[in-house]
Amino acid sequence: MRRSLMLALGAALVAAPVLTSGQTAAFGQSAEAYKAPRTSFGQPDIMGYWTNNTLTPLTRRANVRDRLAYTEEEVKKLEGDVLIEVEEGNAPTDPDAPADFRQESTVVRPEFQAAGGEVGGYNRFWLDPGNRVMRVNGEPRTSLLTTANGQFPQRKPDATPPPRSPRPAGGPLGSFDSYETRSLGERCVIGFGRNGGPPMFPNGFYNNNYHIVQSPDAVMIEVEMNHDARIIRLNAQHRPGDVRPYFGDSIGRWEGETLVIETINLPESQQIAGSWKDLKVTERLTRVGENRLHYAFTIEDPTLWAEPFGGEYEFSPLDGQIYEYACHEGNYALPGILIGARVEEGAKPTGSSH
Repeated sequence: MRRSLMLALGAALVAAPVLTSGQTAAFGQSAEAYKAPRTSFGQPDIMGYWTNNTLTPLTRRANVRDRLAYTEEEVKKLEGDVLIEVEEGNAPTDPDAPADFRQESTVVRPEFQAAGGEVGGYNRFWLDPGNRVMRVNGEPRTSLLTTANGQFPQRKPDATPPPRSPRPAGGPLGSFDSYETRSLGERCVIGFGRNGGPPMFPNGFYNNNYHIVQSPDAVMIEVEMNHDARIIRLNAQHRPGDVRPYFGDSIGRWEGETLVIETINLPESQQIAGSWKDLKVTERLTRVGENRLHYAFTIEDPTLWAEPFGGEYEFSPLDGQIYEYACHEGNYALPGILIGARVEEGAKPTGSSH
């Protein structure tokens, strides 16, 4: 009974029109000739609080690998399962339950399963991964990447091997030899999951929110995860040399209704599928409706891939605003993590591996 009700509610939530694949591919040429309002200095106004949380993954799942879009029946099932997942995940927790207790769930999304099943702390309330399939021009997408199979392309046969991981192997969580071998997200340097980009991707768990502010000479994109600010200099040139700040060196320009952002010189710690040294990312943001901000990205590295590739999605308005995301893992937990690893190593017999 409950599942039937949830599925019915999920069906009621899906009411967006569906366009054909051909119409979606011809983005910017649709019959909907929306023109964004202007700022006081004449730019298309894309300012405000936006979110890209979604059920749609970056890469396509195996069962839909040959399709750009879901059917409406598949959308109803996916979005209906989320309502069940939320209700079950918010069930009261027994205060006397043992430390290793896990709440049984009838619906667990693949991203949560990969992270160990039960994620989000005490219950599902603390998560906001998205409860809708991503639609572009009304079409429900199976992946954010728009390659033929929804995957990253194959590397060129003569491409150099991918760079060594900054987190040497040491078990499923990586090395605990030093704070330098822990991830940037765990150290509270930048957020995890490429929220900040470029390209900007949802992380599948929470805080997939952004604040865009414009001026005549720059655009600032505040990223909630991890309270980062990307500054895009308008009508500027890339800085000379090989300085590689976090989020790279970004310059922007307006092409009609579209803000075009070109980024180079990303650091190795923000590599994309092994690409960083010769990586260029081009992003395009276009307001295509009062509540729709289209985002397209192109990734290119001629030393790794034969051709540029990319994808697209649509930001939707955030119901609220962004406050400071105060990350504490790096402030408090990291010393304990490393001390715990040293204690664990000291308890092992001499010559044992870790």
